[in-house]
Amino acid sequence: MTALDRLPAQAVLPLGARRPDSLRRQAGRAGHRWLHADCSAAHDKAGVMAALAQGFALPAHFGANLDARYDCVTDLEPGQGAAGPGLVLLVEGLPDASDFDVGQREALLDVLRDAADRFAERGIAFRAFHSVRRGAR
Repeated sequence: MTALDRLPAQAVLPLGARRPDSLRRQAGRAGHRWLHADCSAAHDKAGVMAALAQGFALPAHFGANLDARYDCVTDLEPGQGAAGPGLVLLVEGLPDASDFDVGQREALLDVLRDAADRFAERGIAFRAFHSVRRGAR
């Protein structure tokens, strides 16, 4: 049993003291798909949306808005390991800046929470972790 197994099957949580490489290994052992979006170069919503698109390999034809991101995230296919299908996402280094404030960050996290609910309906584990880069610009 890994630390990942002790979490709810659907969760959106701060990264906290968890290490990304450890989460990636746990996702692999559970047969879950690992997706990592590095937002450390982003300073605004457009930058965050671009980092999500790149990190999660989202299709280019979807718009850079939260509704489109919800559609893209809920279309992701989980891994097919022995422990059952699931996804583990890491959104790392979200900016804490005037161009991407707490309201925008919470709206993005709400999209991930809504996606977790959608995956729960399908019986698919969905765990998303996030971290905030303080003092970003």
